Amino acid sequence: MALAEVFEALAGPDAPVWFTAYDGSRGGVAGSGVKITVRSPAAVAYLVQAPGGLGLARAYVAGHLDVEGDMYEALTRMTKVQSTSLGLTEKLRLLQALGGPKLLLHRMPPPPQEVGQHRRWLAGRMHSKGRDARAISHHYDVSNRFYEWVLGPSMAYTCACYPREDATLEEAQFSKHDLVARKLGLTEGMRLLDVGCGWGGMVRHAAREYGVKVLGVTLSAQQAAWAQAAIEREGLSRLAEVRHLDYRDVPETGFDAVSSIGLTEHIGKVNLPSYFSFLYGKLKVGGRLLNHCITRPDNIEPAIRKGGFINRYVFPDGELEGPGYLISLMHDAGFEVRHEENLREHYAKTLAAWCANLDAHWTEAVAEVGQGTARVWRLYMAGSRLGFDRNHIELHQVLGVRLAADGKSGMPLRPDWEQPRVLAG
Repeated sequence: MALAEVFEALAGPDAPVWFTAYDGSRGGVAGSGVKITVRSPAAVAYLVQAPGGLGLARAYVAGHLDVEGDMYEALTRMTKVQSTSLGLTEKLRLLQALGGPKLLLHRMPPPPQEVGQHRRWLAGRMHSKGRDARAISHHYDVSNRFYEWVLGPSMAYTCACYPREDATLEEAQFSKHDLVARKLGLTEGMRLLDVGCGWGGMVRHAAREYGVKVLGVTLSAQQAAWAQAAIEREGLSRLAEVRHLDYRDVPETGFDAVSSIGLTEHIGKVNLPSYFSFLYGKLKVGGRLLNHCITRPDNIEPAIRKGGFINRYVFPDGELEGPGYLISLMHDAGFEVRHEENLREHYAKTLAAWCANLDAHWTEAVAEVGQGTARVWRLYMAGSRLGFDRNHIELHQVLGVRLAADGKSGMPLRPDWEQPRVLAG
């Protein structure tokens, strides 16, 4: 059985994909917009030794398998291969077709971009401060220049909120930051704590557009340096500050509002009660928390897949919970939850824009971070877009308030944040 025919069989007869292989074989639909090229026996070994999505990911990241065309389209058309879990009979048949049991004799090492539990830097108690710092650094300290190409001028690495279908990424990121500000009821003179602030997008937005005094904290040294430089460049130093600091080490209290945009995924299930309690304790009476995070659509699947591509290559130790679970924990910490919404489709659009940005800067990105890391990002962002499209993952914003002793919330009778402000000038 020719090699390309094996891949064609794995993908399914209806997959509109063109396969070519190093043995000269061809399969699938010639001239398709997506072409998969198997460049060496190493790709086959990866697939056999780690069937399904992880094996394909390793082969692609290592450069033994190429994908020409749009990666999102490729993943959409190759869904069957990604989810394939071979039984013993199928494994033996595949082994025989691809060269026999010798493929199992030499264990293929994963690409260097893969994080393994044996790596010393990821040792220690899960979600301890030291391990969290190393996990965050793995993902966010890639290269500020690389992130500028992928994220665009806003440098916002979280789900945007599209005010209309044809809005640009920059318009949508502004809309997201402004939606958060309006939900928090920000007005001039207030104090905001932004935990997990990234490159300071929310910090600068709140200071520039609302006259709010803002403290942002991040575990990424490169993010903090970039954000602080941007604050100074925009003349916001009087109001805004970003520190390279674990949110648990913020000494100030008495904030009027707290924003947590894309941090909860890194906290860990066992730490979530203390996380919400900590944020509750940072607020004044009547202060609001806006928690914006990726979630899973139920509480049945595991919070983390330790053997999966995302945990091994992108977000080490990242854990996702269902929105209902998070809301219950917020209530238990003392918050009254006043509003919740799912922005799942918005994240799919955001990822589509990031994928397009990476494709547009592919040559520069490879030169900056290397072929392997660039391939990780191309695969991860396209796969995430597919996940949001198919409701395998979601994005929820939850708004809570710290009530006064007599139960007063200070909230409007009806939500007053739906219509964007008309900015002066």
